[in-house]
This record gives sequence, structure tokens and C-alpha cells, in this order.
Amino acid sequence: MRVQAAIARRHRFAEDSPFAVDVLAGLSARPKRLSPKYFYDEAGSRLFEQITELPEYYPTRCELAILREHSAEIARFIRPQGALIEFGSGSTRKVRILLAAAPSLAAYVPVDISSEMLAQEAAELRRDHPQLALVPVAADFTQPFRLPQAIMKLPRTGFFPGSTIGNFEPHDAGAFLRHSGRMLGPQATLIIGVDLVKDASILNAAYDDAAGVTAKFNLNLLARINRELAADFDLDTFSHHAFYNSERSRVEMHLASRKRQKVKVAGRTIEFRAGETIHTENSYKYTIDSFRSLARGSGWTPARVWTDPQGYFSIHALTAT
Repeated sequence: MRVQAAIARRHRFAEDSPFAVDVLAGLSARPKRLSPKYFYDEAGSRLFEQITELPEYYPTRCELAILREHSAEIARFIRPQGALIEFGSGSTRKVRILLAAAPSLAAYVPVDISSEMLAQEAAELRRDHPQLALVPVAADFTQPFRLPQAIMKLPRTGFFPGSTIGNFEPHDAGAFLRHSGRMLGPQATLIIGVDLVKDASILNAAYDDAAGVTAKFNLNLLARINRELAADFDLDTFSHHAFYNSERSRVEMHLASRKRQKVKVAGRTIEFRAGETIHTENSYKYTIDSFRSLARGSGWTPARVWTDPQGYFSIHALTAT
């Protein structure tokens, strides 16, 4: 009886958690879907760092090159004696370049949904920048959250690298830009990475690499649901699909059921047809002009843009209007 009661309590907790609510709603929808923000548990964060090292995955390589080459120019948009707030911080590789170029910065606020990676990266950064006030925030930056009281009187600059803005539907991207503007305050600046439209073969390879790391990353979402929501997904019965949808200027990632099957998730039964997919991610690609138009419509003024020589990736500096 004690064991059964413990299981029942665990299931009640799972069913009430935001993760469970979102997963059950997404798997009950037509077509089925899951939010990409749930990729980044500890295992998913490690797999994504592996993806960034793959030869096919150009975004991280291009963005790092732009940051290194133009760090001094980009740092001019970081307000002196202010706070730098990074949305979805993950690895500190990129922000370290800006911190080195902006020695007058007073505080750094990394915001990430993965509390494990946040703590690990923050500890390493504290050792390397003891003079910098480091105030990590474990939060889902796609939802409203509070900035630490310690930095509220400081001028604020936002940093949103990695082309994560592309994971939002365009109307949601605009909502995020408006929300970040309100959070950062008047006269704020925002430095943001944006992936650009390019040949479909380059995009398809970047999201379906030969080594299969992106497939493991995608399937880890089902493994996480198994671990946290008492589910019984058989990962061998799902396959990773990724392709560029040119009509909508986005790469889509899906998990396709290899057969007709039923899966238990948090006490609910979810049915799959053979070939039915779970839509796990969109990654929208912009032109420079289309992103600037989105920014203007969301309360920002485009100030500068930097790209790599091939025009694969861009970093924009926006100022609050």
C-alpha cells in the first residue's frame, strides 16, 4: 500500500507540473507537437553542445567568428557599468567574448531553463571573472520572469545569441521582442543572433547530421518524458525527420512513429498511427530585411548588423524606441 501511495503521489505531481501539462496537451493535439524548450534537460544540453561541434552545423561556428571579429564594435552597444542579461544562456563560449570586450560591465545575468548547466557554467565564470557580479536565474525565458533586484537600478543590455529567435513562430517572436524590451527598460539595447535564409541542402544537413547526434538530441525528448512523466516510449520505434520547408522559410524537426502503437504518459494513453509524427521544432530563417521589419514592428530600432563572409548568419544590434 505504501508503494502504491507513493506511485500515486508521484503521478499526481507529474500531472500537475507545467512539463506534464504541456506534454499531454501537445500529444493530444492534431497534429501532435512538443515545445523545443523541453529539449534542454541535462542530457539534452550535453547533446546540443555536441551538435555545435559538428561540421554540418554552421550556426555556432559562424556566430562565434562574427563575435570574435567584431567584438569591439558589438561591445559599444553594451551599456557601461550596466548589466548584461543573456536569454537562454547555456554554454558561456559566446558571452565570454563580449565580457572580454566590455570590461566596464558591472553584472552578468544568465537566464536558462536548465538549472544544472546554469550552475556549472556560472561556477566556471565566477573563477574567471571575480570582479563581475554574477546573478544566474533559473527560468523559462519564453515566459514572464523577474530580473534579480540587485540589478534593477543598472542600465541593461540583452544578449540573445544562437538563432533561438527562429524557434518562435513569427508572431511569438514579436511578442518575445516586445516583452524583452519592457523587461530591459528604456534606452535598452539588444544584441541578437539570427540565422539567414540559404540553400536548402546546407540547412537539411545542419539539422540531420551524418553522425546522428541531432537524431539523439530529438529522441532524448522522449527519453525525458519517460524519466519524468512515467511514460513508456520505445525510442527504437520513432525516427528523426528534419527538412527545410521553403514555403515557410523554416527547418522542421519531427519524430515519426515507425508503427501503429499506444504509449502511456503520466497515466494517459496516447495512440499513434504508423507514420504519424510529433512536431518538435521549427527553426525559422530570416533575411536581414525581414528580421529588421519584425524588430521595428516590435518596438526596436535596428542599429547595426554583422554577418559572416558567406552570409549564413547575422548578429543584430537593436535599440529601444
